[in-house]
Amino acid sequence: MSLWAIIPVKPLKNAKSRLAPALLPNQRFELAQAMFRHVLSVTATIQQVTGVLVISRDTKALAIAREFGAKTLQEGAFSNLNPALLRATMVVKSWRADAVLILPADLPFINAEDIRGMIQLADENSLVIATDRERDGTNALLVRPPGAIEYQYGGGSYARHIRLAEKAGLRVSTYQSDRMALDIDVPEDLRDYQEILARGQFGHLPSFPLALGAS
Repeated sequence: MSLWAIIPVKPLKNAKSRLAPALLPNQRFELAQAMFRHVLSVTATIQQVTGVLVISRDTKALAIAREFGAKTLQEGAFSNLNPALLRATMVVKSWRADAVLILPADLPFINAEDIRGMIQLADENSLVIATDRERDGTNALLVRPPGAIEYQYGGGSYARHIRLAEKAGLRVSTYQSDRMALDIDVPEDLRDYQEILARGQFGHLPSFPLALGAS
């Protein structure tokens, strides 16, 4: 299987705006960049991943991607997530990918076991999906073959992606992982983030105890 990981990245300076009640702009930038670097570093360790393509309109994010040996694709100024992912999928398909793994840039605790676990569930015609803690959004999506379904990211995307996959005749598997379920979007997520950091396993990620205490 030729599997390409696709990581879409919003402009890092504007990322995580919903964390504004808890974090200052420079702290949100630091967190977004650190999580993105973590996702890149983990993905780079997986032998089953043929390559990584990062799509973004942010030149800083694209430069970070190239530090990790990833391919990059400049996103249009007025593009949004679903068409951007379709464009990236068509690119890796032209590189003879027969599967794509869509990973967000904001999973601070994802590890190699998670990616390998999703790959193990992938058949020739299949969709493997990891959702968030509310079972509402899509936190990771492996589609084989590429382009088998339209991307429907946004609120309620977990159920929509499953419906589209079933309609397309794909075998659907949900990958369960607490690590994959925790993305950092709102101040309540930061409390869980801080508790995990306190266990001392993720020293490369920034800690914001003062900001959380003030919130």
